[in-house]
Amino acid sequence: MLGSTCLLWLLALTFSLVPRAQPLAPQSFEEEETVPPPVPCDYDRCRHLQVACRELQRAGPVACLCPGLSSAAQPPDPPRLGEVHVVAEEGCAVVHWCAPFSPVHQYWLLLWEGRGAPQKGLPLNSTFRKAELKGLKPGGTYVVCVVAANEAGESHVPGAGGEGPQGADMPAFGPCGRLSVPPSPLTLVHAAVGVGTALALLSCSALVWHFCLRDRWGCPRRAAARAAGAL
Repeated sequence: MLGSTCLLWLLALTFSLVPRAQPLAPQSFEEEETVPPPVPCDYDRCRHLQVACRELQRAGPVACLCPGLSSAAQPPDPPRLGEVHVVAEEGCAVVHWCAPFSPVHQYWLLLWEGRGAPQKGLPLNSTFRKAELKGLKPGGTYVVCVVAANEAGESHVPGAGGEGPQGADMPAFGPCGRLSVPPSPLTLVHAAVGVGTALALLSCSALVWHFCLRDRWGCPRRAAARAAGAL
């Protein structure tokens, strides 16, 4: 009897020492956070004062995608000449272009007027996409090219060593284009006034001859008729 009591006491002590099993709580599976796919950067290679795409990547909360560029160890590809807006009254033109898919440190313009060496514009930093040409002559014809440069060299300009690009040397989407400045309205007014003055002088001369000199010297036809009548 005593042994049974001791056995029961030992069993009760053993069960009291065993930790109670905690009820199983339903496991909550948290949804995995979905990483948004990368999007292209807000970069337009034809936009004036466009920040470099690498800087846009570092500034944004999420890294965006930049267009692929050629190696910095190579000269840049030629830019693409865009719209050229001519202001004949002021003798100037605003030239737009698009950057190449290459690292660029600076741009400048080349301007040909007829034969001879081109005029080289001031260097512009890599954010520029337009520049102004001044001193253009009304009625003049020019060739303008955009040049891009980096540490490896300059972009190719067709005919840069001679008279500039001519005819087939200027592709439709290349760095060069032909620029024609129309005559200014003031020049047209002066030309119209000159033509009108010349016509007025001719008309006055004809009237003077008809009414004055004809009576003084006589009409050749009338003199010939009188001579024929006298015979």
